[in-house]
Amino acid sequence: MKVIVSAGGTGGHIYPALAIIDILKKMYKDLDILYIGTHNRMEKDIIPEKGIKYEAIEIYGFNKKRVLTNIKNLYLIAKAFVKCKKIMKEFKPDLVIGAGGYVTFPVLKTAQKLGIKTFIHEQNSFSGKTNVALGKNADLIGVSFEKSMDDYKNTKGKVFLMGNPCGKRALEIKQIKKSEVGFKEDLPLVVAVAGSLGSVTVNNAMKDVLKSVGDKKYQLLYITGQAHYDSFVNGETFPKNVKVVPYFNNLSGLLKSTDVLVSRSGASTMSEVIALNVPTIFIPSPYVANNHQYYNALDLVNKKAALMIEEKEFSKDKMLKSIDKLLENNKEIKNNLKNISLVDSEEVFTKEIKELLK
Repeated sequence: MKVIVSAGGTGGHIYPALAIIDILKKMYKDLDILYIGTHNRMEKDIIPEKGIKYEAIEIYGFNKKRVLTNIKNLYLIAKAFVKCKKIMKEFKPDLVIGAGGYVTFPVLKTAQKLGIKTFIHEQNSFSGKTNVALGKNADLIGVSFEKSMDDYKNTKGKVFLMGNPCGKRALEIKQIKKSEVGFKEDLPLVVAVAGSLGSVTVNNAMKDVLKSVGDKKYQLLYITGQAHYDSFVNGETFPKNVKVVPYFNNLSGLLKSTDVLVSRSGASTMSEVIALNVPTIFIPSPYVANNHQYYNALDLVNKKAALMIEEKEFSKDKMLKSIDKLLENNKEIKNNLKNISLVDSEEVFTKEIKELLK
């Protein structure tokens, strides 16, 4: 079985793609995977490190403010189509999978033109423009939220509720103990992360928080994002119960030892929080399409299974009080998370893919 997988840009697309690859490995012993991503974003490092064959294409997202970049991108897209066609004629995939990000457009579009079966996974409650455009000619579309099905009414293929496979994948990942990252096992651990790529806004807001937890009876790991680490720690001193790192390779494993998470509310994070029952303070990114992270977080807040602080309302005192609140009500929040049902992504994906490829 030969499969091409494409996803790029952020962890919100890449990690569901990896979870899908894990499912495919269980399904097909003779599986041959090729991953197509960008030449300059995080997947170019993450995927080869996992021993997966990788092909890079140069392509950028369109930006209304950068006319010259957009003109150049039209040329690069045309070039990407030529490269994707060459790759597919040589690799001869049985299936091409897209899990989001603009890099998937030439990959899946080429497969559709060549008559190769295509599957799209949509992680968010509001579907991305690339997925909607590609969905019109996709053979199969798996969505994470039931409301997303309305975005694919005019499609030739089947649309089904799949959920996000990152939740199931997180359950299977080995736990990382607090002591393995230099913390004490008998003290609560707070992990704060500003999204897979980091955020200047969140980093600036969290700096005062980190400096104010020296007298707290918990430990705090802050993940800045690789691009922001040097500027964040430059000339700064933090309390002994605080550690600052640029990136953490197996955050899912550490979440199993985490008492409170502070995070953006991307779809993959949401699925892991629910699966692992991690009390969380969400800081939704206001810079995403349709403000979908706000609505992702609001769903859990309404079920009394999380707290939310919007960026525009962020303050040091509000964050410190929210951390204290979740630590005090840890058991209650965990119980509320347990009551939220998850779709068995592996089971439904396996069934639908086998039906598609039989």
